[in-house]
Amino acid sequence: MKVWQIMLLVYLCGINLVAFGVSAWDKHCAKKQRRRVPERTLLLLSAVGGSPLFLASMYLLHHKTRKPKFFIGVPVILVLQIALVVVAVTQGWLA
Repeated sequence: MKVWQIMLLVYLCGINLVAFGVSAWDKHCAKKQRRRVPERTLLLLSAVGGSPLFLASMYLLHHKTRKPKFFIGVPVILVLQIALVVVAVTQGWLA
């Protein structure tokens, strides 16, 4: 593996863990009626690569599953990210 590929992998693992953690924190705050994480932040974490674990957190924690912005938006983001990876691999951009 090249250095940039390792860095990309570390980034994706990190952003996914952050996305899951922030989602869990927002769920905790919702239960305690505390100040919440802005929805824009949650969607941004998904858009910058955290969509797999954010989507998992939605269903594991039963969080944001009723809001169309999330139950439609996050899977769409994930599908677009997967499509981008498929294109990158088939075009040789990740070689």
